[in-house]
Amino acid sequence: MFENSLIQFEYWENNVLKKVSFDGNYKSDHVDITRTLIQNDTCEELKLVVNPHVEIKIHSLVIEMMYKFNKNQRIYVNGYQSWTDSKEFFLDEKMKRLSKLATPLLNKYQFHKYGDYSFKKYSNRVGDFHGFTYGYMRSQNEYQLIGSLSEKNGFTIINTSVKDSTIRIEKECDGLTIDHAYEVFNLVSIKGSESYVFDQYFEKMKITKPNAKAMTGWTSWYNYYQNINEEIIVKNLEALKNANKTIDIFQIDDGYQMFVGDWLEIDKTKFPNGMKVIADKIHANDYKAGIWLAPFVCETNSRIFREKPEWILKDSKGEMVLAGSNWSRFYALDIELPEVRLYIKNVFNTVLNTWGYDLVKLDFLYAVCLIPRKNKTRGQVMCESMEFLRACVADKLILGCGVPLGPSFGRVDYCRIGCDVGLDWDDKPFMRLFHRERVSTLNAIGNAVGRWHLNNRAFINDPDVFFLREDNISLTQTQKETVAFVNKHFGRLIFTSDDITLYNESQHKQFDQAMSLDNEVINQVNPYRNGLIEVHYTHDNNNYIAILNLTDKIIDGIKAYETRINEVKETQ
Repeated sequence: MFENSLIQFEYWENNVLKKVSFDGNYKSDHVDITRTLIQNDTCEELKLVVNPHVEIKIHSLVIEMMYKFNKNQRIYVNGYQSWTDSKEFFLDEKMKRLSKLATPLLNKYQFHKYGDYSFKKYSNRVGDFHGFTYGYMRSQNEYQLIGSLSEKNGFTIINTSVKDSTIRIEKECDGLTIDHAYEVFNLVSIKGSESYVFDQYFEKMKITKPNAKAMTGWTSWYNYYQNINEEIIVKNLEALKNANKTIDIFQIDDGYQMFVGDWLEIDKTKFPNGMKVIADKIHANDYKAGIWLAPFVCETNSRIFREKPEWILKDSKGEMVLAGSNWSRFYALDIELPEVRLYIKNVFNTVLNTWGYDLVKLDFLYAVCLIPRKNKTRGQVMCESMEFLRACVADKLILGCGVPLGPSFGRVDYCRIGCDVGLDWDDKPFMRLFHRERVSTLNAIGNAVGRWHLNNRAFINDPDVFFLREDNISLTQTQKETVAFVNKHFGRLIFTSDDITLYNESQHKQFDQAMSLDNEVINQVNPYRNGLIEVHYTHDNNNYIAILNLTDKIIDGIKAYETRINEVKETQ
């Protein structure tokens, strides 16, 4: 695949834009580029190193290959961050982009900050797709995976164009100034079965399998949202213990702090006894204690924003970098500043060692790399920031969320692999026109299915919560059962937010079944054009097929949102 690739390199030297194309090594007065290719029957590895003789500023660097797409192939696209939709596309589909209808609302809601829209163009052509870090083409059970072995020098964007019969791999490095050797690409292409290509990919990345175990738990967000207090938390904690629920972790989500960014300033009207008391109560009930943080951001109402404006990340014009519209709107912190790093270290030391929490759910992490620096790409900033978080948390547990996945591989114990579920199926119709990272139960299910191959390779998959309750929710019973089925089979960190004191006997049985963490193995997943998804899995040495209907209509006798399971004896 890489052997006949063409390299296209554009860079600035003394304010003059240079454009070169070549298919091997390259030498000039300004820069040398070394291309190294290693091949065997099932795998190719390609490295590309730029070695400038003088300071240069890169504009673009792309590897282009001709590729003959088979009409029966599917193309898998891994979205930019946790919440971005990620799935297999048929060749005649279009990739969703930020709707033009959202343009008048961008200033207010900042939809474009949550994804890749500010630095990646969408062609809006049929058969044009792009994804980050890795992707594949699939013909039945034969996979052709293309992946980056490192994002430390910039995000790797894999573009496929069916009409042009090309695959273009670009490095996110526009504006990067270098005067030293720079390894732009470290790529692999692997052919084989699903298990073979992904096992080989993570082995070549030297990502060891996660040490953390699969867990079940309760989290406050998807029932109470920010409206939590000590009474609500203790009530739900005691309810789980009194019902002898064998969960592993009890997590406090957003709402305990005064404002986002001021993590050690607890809202005393809600939690008069502080957060250590809560952690102690959780431990007394034999559960691990988890707590939510968004360490790289602060909202406009926070003390940090008011008193430490120099901590806020600034763009090339000196303007503060707005990261999104949640809360009172929020801004990115400048992780390059020593005082910001010291503050974050102190927060983690307090939360983990003084308060005694065992797991931190770290959210909105994408904000740290919203803009590149002169000497660092977005991808490099993200990778270094994840390494920093890992060092801060040490041997305690990290649940990553709202984070580009490549930089999180091997650095978090658990990771959200989809958007937030909602209290309805797919939000309001006009919201479906907006960003790919929006809240949607349907999209969360699609991502849980689409990213199942990452589970127990990159981290433990967190598909978000399931619901069984009847209050404060508009999902139908079959929709709730479908969410529970997908979470149980495609995730190994399984949460709910229900108040189980309101459960009836049947709901208690469903809860215990969903939280059972049976020894199940996904063998194969086949999405169909009509909206059905066929799932092959093994449970207790028996092979099963599950059919998911995620459409809003009956297909071949299968009702909308229904999960139909039939035991089959597959050929060994």
